[in-house]
Amino acid sequence: MTPPAHTPRVLLAEDNVDHAFFTTRAFRDAQGDDLEMHTVGDGEQLLDYLHRRGEYARAARPHLIVLDLKMPKKGGLEVLAEIAEDASLRTIPVVVLSSSDRPEDIDESYARGANSYVTKPASASGLRDGLVELARYWMDVASLPEPA
Repeated sequence: MTPPAHTPRVLLAEDNVDHAFFTTRAFRDAQGDDLEMHTVGDGEQLLDYLHRRGEYARAARPHLIVLDLKMPKKGGLEVLAEIAEDASLRTIPVVVLSSSDRPEDIDESYARGANSYVTKPASASGLRDGLVELARYWMDVASLPEPA
């Protein structure tokens, strides 16, 4: 694989601090130091980050969004719908990472523009291993678009 010409930027939207830690760690384990990882705790912060509002006015758009489905203030499905409506955002790949394995959540996530849906494994070791594989795919295998 040809290494990317840029440092990949990943935006993680996760309200569970333990899951945010494990996800960030997995991406760092897969990618090393050549990665910018930013975390927000709810859907409104995610949209503020993407639209560069408030404290995120100088934020660079991410190459990849990892989105928890069940978040406070604005849930993942609402966020997906807003991203899909914005031409400058809809080219950013979005991976839904959720503890829900309900077919309705999976179907609705894809219907609203998710590029991937991953169910969080129940065990800590399963979560870590799954996240490392997810990170390796998106960082090493997939070609990410340059955000607008």
